[in-house]
Amino acid sequence: MNIKEKLPSIIIGLFLIGGLGIFASKFFGSEAGAKVVDVKIPKLSEIAEVGKQNFDANCAQCHGNNGSGSDQGPPLIHNIYNPGHHADASFYLAAKRGVNRHHWSFGDMPPQPQVKEKQMKEIVQYIREVQRANGIYFKEHNM
Repeated sequence: MNIKEKLPSIIIGLFLIGGLGIFASKFFGSEAGAKVVDVKIPKLSEIAEVGKQNFDANCAQCHGNNGSGSDQGPPLIHNIYNPGHHADASFYLAAKRGVNRHHWSFGDMPPQPQVKEKQMKEIVQYIREVQRANGIYFKEHNM
């Protein structure tokens, strides 16, 4: 069989390989390599200002400056963390219990026992104010 006779099979094979690559990246790569996102910082409330200080001291090392993400943790200023998908309580539980990897490929987040409940209230206020300034609002979560 010469190359002209094999050409349709080669084209179909390349098409299938490309399709499988796209399929795999959607399901296995998802948002795995969480890019650092550009974050606009609004004028913060007094509680959120304190929350920013707590965030910088306890969360920014992994979640990046202003929750923009890093090579160690995902951006929190991302639609995945809108209040309809991750309610405020999910942030409290994440700090208290840790989180198994599920949206991103960074690995598990360990518990953060040094962060107290009052600090979490301030951190969550900060995150939510920054999210709103970046167009992230409550969206009903549908599975």
